[in-house]
Amino acid sequence: MKSKLPLLLLGLLSCATLPAAQPAPVTPSAPVIGWGDQGDGTYRNPILKADYSDPDVIRVGDDFYLVASEFHFIGIQVLHSRDLVNWRIIGQVFPRLPIDPKYDEMRAYAQGTWAPTLRFRNGTFYLYVCTPQDGLFMWHTRNPAGAWSEMVTVKAVANWEDPCPFWDEDGQAYLVHGRKGAGPLIIHKMNAEGTQLLDEGVEVYRGPVAEGPKVFRRHGWYYISLPEGGVEVGGQVLLRSRQLYGPYEKRQVLVDGSPHQGALVDLENGETWFVAFKSTGHLGRVTHLLPVRWGEDDWPVFGDAGRTVAQAKKPTLPGGPILRPQTDDEFSTPVLGPQWQWNHNPDPAAWSLVERPGWLRLRGLPAPELKLARNTLTQKLWGDAGTFEARLDVTHLAEGQKAGVAFMSGNVFGPIGVMRVGGRLVIEVEGAKGPELKQSTVWLRGTYVGDVGRLAYSLDGSTWTELGAPVTLKFGQWKGARVTLYCYGAGDGHADIGEVRYRYQ
Repeated sequence: MKSKLPLLLLGLLSCATLPAAQPAPVTPSAPVIGWGDQGDGTYRNPILKADYSDPDVIRVGDDFYLVASEFHFIGIQVLHSRDLVNWRIIGQVFPRLPIDPKYDEMRAYAQGTWAPTLRFRNGTFYLYVCTPQDGLFMWHTRNPAGAWSEMVTVKAVANWEDPCPFWDEDGQAYLVHGRKGAGPLIIHKMNAEGTQLLDEGVEVYRGPVAEGPKVFRRHGWYYISLPEGGVEVGGQVLLRSRQLYGPYEKRQVLVDGSPHQGALVDLENGETWFVAFKSTGHLGRVTHLLPVRWGEDDWPVFGDAGRTVAQAKKPTLPGGPILRPQTDDEFSTPVLGPQWQWNHNPDPAAWSLVERPGWLRLRGLPAPELKLARNTLTQKLWGDAGTFEARLDVTHLAEGQKAGVAFMSGNVFGPIGVMRVGGRLVIEVEGAKGPELKQSTVWLRGTYVGDVGRLAYSLDGSTWTELGAPVTLKFGQWKGARVTLYCYGAGDGHADIGEVRYRYQ
């Protein structure tokens, strides 16, 4: 926020030399579509048309990193960019939540990780997040594209949300957070390592649905940036004070209904940008980018005089190819691509990428229905329309087991798959039996336009037969709709997935 001075985002966005993240191999420039990079020096909002809710972004040198709320989906994806517009997924923070049996037992829908904050200090990245019933947790790493530490329990506590650490200029560490139900905001002192709170905290602000605070210091002022008014219709406000503990004065910087709850990011050239979410129906909360201009009075102007922008000039940074997060997968490596997220904690013994190289093996586990089936693998729903196709080998399904693809809306599924019943393989859609499958390999597909999905199967990967009624895609359990791969049911059987093609616009 101060031109050409390394101040922003809690004093943590240091420009210290750090090995650049190593994203997935860069593909040729992607085609221009109706959102994101327009190929002419401008971008159209959203920059990420998928459910990256409550985004937090930091700059470290020439690199930008983004994290977001994932709730009951495992991992917290880490995205990387060089220009704040084009992003790739470079890793995940954790492979499972070792907090409570409910994350293994499929009983934590809408719980899990809410509104994480990412910070960089003295060569180390820190991620803080609360789960609504379990506590305040932290992970750290020297390389955000690599392995992160084991989970650190900073405090086991219920009903906290949206934590943000802050190291002041004298090195003293603090943490601000809200309470479930959106308010009030409370500040604690922390030890320098950021692993322990040192007091019971001081309330510094109450407001209408006040949540998602991000604290930083600029020109001798302490600022807290936060949304107010609620997920669907809220706006963004800024608090400031000469003292960290207040009293704070307040100014609304984005009108109600604007993108809100996100991160302010300073560039080396003096530009400031705001990355935030906007609720968008079945897709969830998609990511917008707004310019910010600081006035001589040390108050910022967001967007177009406090209103969002549909299209704008990109940040003044070196150009590069148009990139979007990866979706396709041929399962050609022994490591699962970071675009995939498990629904709740996976059972590591029930899936493999090495037992049959080039295939993802999912072993069926007992479950009465798909919403309770472990090892269901998901990706976010992208864009206004798309096609998700998977090739399955169902030779080794056990009697009664099911495998396939599905749309997922909250904890409601719209599946098409194969079931072994009476020794035969049968196509199944939405619980209704379809034709018998006379071969062991089948292609399954979900297509969507807007919030309407359709399901189909193919015997050769090119000629498709639709089955079942259209599936209505919805926002649910605080997350946008998704596409999934699944295999479940009692017995010592499995399904193999050979490739996934997922295209969107």
